[in-house]
Amino acid sequence: MHLFVVLIVDVVYMCIDSYVCLQTLYECEILLNQHDQTVRKDAVPSDTLNIIDIDNLYDVFLTSMSDDLHTPVVLAGLSDPLKSINDLLHTHKGKKQQFRIESLAALKKSIGDVLTVLGLMPSSYYEISTPELRIDSAIRHPTNFSKFLFNTGVALVLQQLKEKALKHANVTEDEILQKIEERATARIQKKYAKSNAIRKDLAVVGIALMDSPNETTWRPSITLPLQEQL
Repeated sequence: MHLFVVLIVDVVYMCIDSYVCLQTLYECEILLNQHDQTVRKDAVPSDTLNIIDIDNLYDVFLTSMSDDLHTPVVLAGLSDPLKSINDLLHTHKGKKQQFRIESLAALKKSIGDVLTVLGLMPSSYYEISTPELRIDSAIRHPTNFSKFLFNTGVALVLQQLKEKALKHANVTEDEILQKIEERATARIQKKYAKSNAIRKDLAVVGIALMDSPNETTWRPSITLPLQEQL
């Protein structure tokens, strides 16, 4: 693959992976804010959770960086702890898990520590400063993207990444939501070919559909043609 394409793919992957990380942490923050801050302060992961070793997450990250792994690879390595957070947030089993809040707080802190070192952790989840860069210019270079993330609240980062994806895909969010409804109807009617076609059509333009037990949402993604080049 041409070097320029490789660099573009790396930056795009960093944007997408950052979106997934921040969206998950944002949902986690909203839930944790509903609980006693004293519980969060000294949160310790429960031994009863059959998930990743939270205590060693940061050490593994440092080892990866010392092996000269670039940022997109490190971000991809966060998939297991992010999945654990999503399970605790959204699945029936996760919601019933003992020490759920403590485990969420510990996972969130560990992932946040990694993103902070990478320069990908915004300074706030809610309050935002006036960013010196918008997402349009920030995604052209990893350093700019890190600066943009730090100066901008998570909510605005997620919003701008979504807006950029919609513009690139030449669709509106209402059109995507309509497609999600059409796909849900097709699945109920067991028209799986139509359901798969809707998902693929959106994937082609960089829109990924994410199914959960309660709903289907969308997020920015690598376009399907670009994925096939990798």
